[in-house]
Amino acid sequence: MLTLSKKAQAMPASPIRKLVPYADAAKKRGVKVYHLNIGQPDIESPKEALEAVKKNKLKVVAYAKSGGVDSLREGLAGYYKNIGIKVEASDIIITNGGSEALQIALAATCDPTDEVIVFEPFYTNYNAFALQNDVKLVPVTTKIEDGFALPSMAEVEKKITKKTKGVVICNPGNPTGCLYSKESLLELGKIAKKHGLFIYADEVYREFCYTDAPHFSCMHIPGLEDNVILLDSVSKRYSLCGARIGYLVTRNKEVSAAVMKFAMARLCSPSYGQIAAEGALDAPASYFKAVRDEYIHRRDVLIEGLQKIDGVICPKPMGAFYAAAELPVDDAETFAKWLLEEFSYNGETVMVAPMGGFYATPGKGKTQIRMAYVLKERDLKHALVCLKKALEVYPGRVEPQKAAKKAAPKAAPAKRCCKKKSC
Repeated sequence: MLTLSKKAQAMPASPIRKLVPYADAAKKRGVKVYHLNIGQPDIESPKEALEAVKKNKLKVVAYAKSGGVDSLREGLAGYYKNIGIKVEASDIIITNGGSEALQIALAATCDPTDEVIVFEPFYTNYNAFALQNDVKLVPVTTKIEDGFALPSMAEVEKKITKKTKGVVICNPGNPTGCLYSKESLLELGKIAKKHGLFIYADEVYREFCYTDAPHFSCMHIPGLEDNVILLDSVSKRYSLCGARIGYLVTRNKEVSAAVMKFAMARLCSPSYGQIAAEGALDAPASYFKAVRDEYIHRRDVLIEGLQKIDGVICPKPMGAFYAAAELPVDDAETFAKWLLEEFSYNGETVMVAPMGGFYATPGKGKTQIRMAYVLKERDLKHALVCLKKALEVYPGRVEPQKAAKKAAPKAAPAKRCCKKKSC
């Protein structure tokens, strides 16, 4: 009898992508769908990256080195040194996107049944990466009424057992857009040092911080040279999602050697992707400033619009390009499907990501959605109109006064992610 593995049966479908068939069906009916479900920027990739691919003179697209092209690794070492992270090219291993960086990091440091602490809501694919490596994710819940800021480290210590190998942290955060403070990260560093834990630091949104202070990396935490494994990518920073180039960075030589063996097992990362990534390193500071300014504007358009919709609660994100909102609905996934199957306004509708799959705790996030403000202002405004009209007629709407019992009232300001007045 032909059967699937238990792992295959347990593998969760992505809440970001599993509603795509419903969106495709809506489009076939002639409905325009505004995609707020996925973090695919419409920002143009740097011309330096595109030109590097166009001008390459490869005669044969051969295997690259398993650790990555030397010149790319050296260029990345220079990039990190410019932001105060002192690493050598040998500390950097090129991966197939930031996703593979975390997959390999877990494989290289965890045994089956080991535990890794994660702050929920978290990037949903962490669930899949943990399952692939037989690792148990142990959630520490952050709350929308606190702006999804990190809880006290006492809450983290409660989750530490003999099986705990580390903590995964995404800063700025996906799906919440929360930017964690330097002080909270230093406290987390103390916990990692005290208990001998790895910190798997997902910092792919580093350039998208909307405060005056520069991004504080976990690699900046003193005394944790062997503990921190940095996970990074060109996907969001340079709008090169399809290049599938990420990198794992660690000063821990033992970890680096183990990671290299996993890199050898999958041969290498794409050659043309690495050419584009290396070219992107030449993008001027003006590129990042323009992109950052555009995302701040889009964020403000989205949040201002959401706050005008009765019953919607959404703290102001200070990083990345996501916003997490509480809706006055019975079930966010049912609502998201209904938007695509049964609703349209002036021939348009909106696609969002229900957030139940961004939590490890059953039942959490049932009435929350994630929205990626990766569309232009005009499209965002149209999407907001669709969302407002949809909530007015959705059969499973929960009246705001009832929904308020499950979340802080809109008038109550969320706790800041940092100490800046702009947060």
